[in-house]
Amino acid sequence: MSNSADTPSGPGRPGRWRPVRLLTAAVFALAGLIFVTSFNTAKGTNLRTDASLLRFSDLIEERSHKNAGLDESTAVLRAEVDALADRDNGSTEAEDARLHALEEAAGTTETSGPGLTVTLDDAPPNAQAAPGYPEPQANDLVIHQQDLQAVVNALWQGGAEGIKVMDQRLISTSAVRCVGNTLILQGRVYSPPYKITAVGDRDALRRALSDSPAIQNYQLYVKAYGLGWKVDEHKAVTLPGYSGTVDLHYAQPVG
Repeated sequence: MSNSADTPSGPGRPGRWRPVRLLTAAVFALAGLIFVTSFNTAKGTNLRTDASLLRFSDLIEERSHKNAGLDESTAVLRAEVDALADRDNGSTEAEDARLHALEEAAGTTETSGPGLTVTLDDAPPNAQAAPGYPEPQANDLVIHQQDLQAVVNALWQGGAEGIKVMDQRLISTSAVRCVGNTLILQGRVYSPPYKITAVGDRDALRRALSDSPAIQNYQLYVKAYGLGWKVDEHKAVTLPGYSGTVDLHYAQPVG
């Protein structure tokens, strides 16, 4: 038997739906679905100015302060554990020296020496393009994740013995990440200006900064739009030891 949809319509039978009518119905159905979904999501509020977004920002700030307090508590407990371990471990002087060298390399102990601090900042609120440059877009006037990473990578390349970003020491598992106009580092949130401090040979560190193609590109925006760039040298500076957890967290397959 033939399908009724394939049967030509007679004089007294309704004609088949044309493709245009089917498409129109589908568009209206999709529009209705989007409207209902948007209504259920917004619950009658303005999605752009919903106070929940402000509450979320406040929550991030609150958790950042809480993480800072936990870091301080962890540092105190770690110092107590280290003191007990030094007293009771029965290791030789050679073993202690090797352990101390490993701790220095891992960044879990203080390190001091000559160094420098690089400060990055957003352009002023009323920034104008320098003569000969196009008018800036919003993204041209703020510090991005790649700018911070470029400075950190250049300082490591220049032989830095240790680096801290803001008030936190970097270790091998540290991730410098930006979300919007804020830096999230090891569970804490920071706003510009951003300060990156390194211990090491100051001349070598300066050369590494100057030789970095990424920083050379950043300097163009400094010149064109007034992004902040400042390098301060220190005869002596002390970096704190890393006080956070050293456990590795990684994704696992489900099922």
